[in-house]
Amino acid sequence: MRKLTFLVLIFPVLASFLSCKKSFLDEKSDSAYSPLTTFKNVAGLESGIAGLQASVREQYTMQVTQSLLAVFQVGTDVALNGLDAGEAEPFQNYALLNSESPAALNYWSWSYKVINNANQIIKGASDNTSVLTTAQRNLYLAEARFYRAYAYNFLVTLWGSVPLIDQPLDVPKTDFVRANLESLNTLINDDLIFASTNLPAIDAVSKPGRISKEAAQQLLAEAYLRQGKNDLAEVQCLNVINSKKFSIVNTRYGVKKALAGDPFSDMFVDGNLRRRQGNTEAIWVQEMEYNLPGGSSSLDQHRRVWVPYYSNVAGLLVCDSLGGRGIGRIRLSPWVINGLYKGNDMRNSKYNIHRDYYYNDPKNAKFGQKVVPLAADTLYKIVPSTTKWNHYLDADPTGNGSYKDLIMMRLGETYLLLAEAQFKQTKLAEAAISINVLRTRANAAQVTASDITLDFILDERVRELIGEENRRMTLARTGTLVDRLKKLNFKDNSTVQPYNQLLPIPQSEIDLNKDAKLAQNPGYIR
Repeated sequence: MRKLTFLVLIFPVLASFLSCKKSFLDEKSDSAYSPLTTFKNVAGLESGIAGLQASVREQYTMQVTQSLLAVFQVGTDVALNGLDAGEAEPFQNYALLNSESPAALNYWSWSYKVINNANQIIKGASDNTSVLTTAQRNLYLAEARFYRAYAYNFLVTLWGSVPLIDQPLDVPKTDFVRANLESLNTLINDDLIFASTNLPAIDAVSKPGRISKEAAQQLLAEAYLRQGKNDLAEVQCLNVINSKKFSIVNTRYGVKKALAGDPFSDMFVDGNLRRRQGNTEAIWVQEMEYNLPGGSSSLDQHRRVWVPYYSNVAGLLVCDSLGGRGIGRIRLSPWVINGLYKGNDMRNSKYNIHRDYYYNDPKNAKFGQKVVPLAADTLYKIVPSTTKWNHYLDADPTGNGSYKDLIMMRLGETYLLLAEAQFKQTKLAEAAISINVLRTRANAAQVTASDITLDFILDERVRELIGEENRRMTLARTGTLVDRLKKLNFKDNSTVQPYNQLLPIPQSEIDLNKDAKLAQNPGYIR
């Protein structure tokens, strides 16, 4: 695994550059900057956690090209390819998906980068020579173990059994084998149980954006659902809900409260996403800051992926009210646009799903008129889109980067996970009650026990979480990717095969693993 080998060898190189040398300062150096010496006190571990948070954030801001994010949506039930395919092409035409998929390699490598970085912190904080109180030790271990479990849950959901690495790698290793799922699940569960026991409640975290026990409980619920431990998943969801730390956003709030909108759309207005900004649903938000070193990423392409390329239509200018400059890398599937929402569901309001465009260039003869798009423009220029990734800065009108916070977990999803856990225990009435919490806020018709099926819950997840959830991961976790793709995505459904439920192991990792067999997932010849 080349990526892992590179990551563990970079630390000695850094140490050689950063260590103070006698020939330069003519004094003895008492320390070296390496994980084995740095992650043993509060200062070092604070830096380590900051670095770990940055590597985790790369999951959705690491862009080889602008289409990498699209692999989580294209080739599922919710989205089609828009402007171009890039890394997402094999997920629109599954006949092209093989072990040389750039997307599979990038996200496999990202996962093990997070795991190895977490392992470094876990080893340092666990060392009995570390200058830490018991409470400090447990806190840093809890944070690192949360992130390790997060990366492993991602891997297991999308690849199945994978190599298990629970110690930092400081020498090249070429004999990885795939661990059994039981061992991987035990690691994930143990890490999250420890994290939920030792992390502070959300109002007691040391800094905004730090992981709380409620985030660990929610991730544990998701992991339990994947494992079929539905009763345990229900307990974790109820732990979050019954903490009384969060509440569903039912009234207008925030920076655009006085403007047209609704409570649901308020949650996704820039300046409203964080807990301290009034978002009472926020459980885990990755906070971004424009023009602040370490606080932003110009590589985040959420806006370019989700917002259409309307600015490429004569008479339409880039502006805040249209979402900033998008490129339309993906477009919502016809099912989402035409078949998903019923009645006056707030989540389908014009503030949440943007459908109509009006010429906004005063120099254009059609200024103020509704745009009637040409057929070619309906592929990615003038298409309905979620407004959740609308983002505009006067300092960056061409939209080279996005600096909008990433909501990773919120209470709306907690209720959906709870409903799923209840449904899988045949608690249909309870599941209906859980879903109706969200439908009440959305002014949608109430449902009863007879309405509750897994398909209905997955539909409701789209209504509530489109543009937020990693849809591929949800469908892989529930084992429904192939069936729902064939049923609901008329364009991308002809080439998918049952084995596409999981991603291929990157071929480069298999080839480099010369001293053991790293078996490929069934169905992928190469």
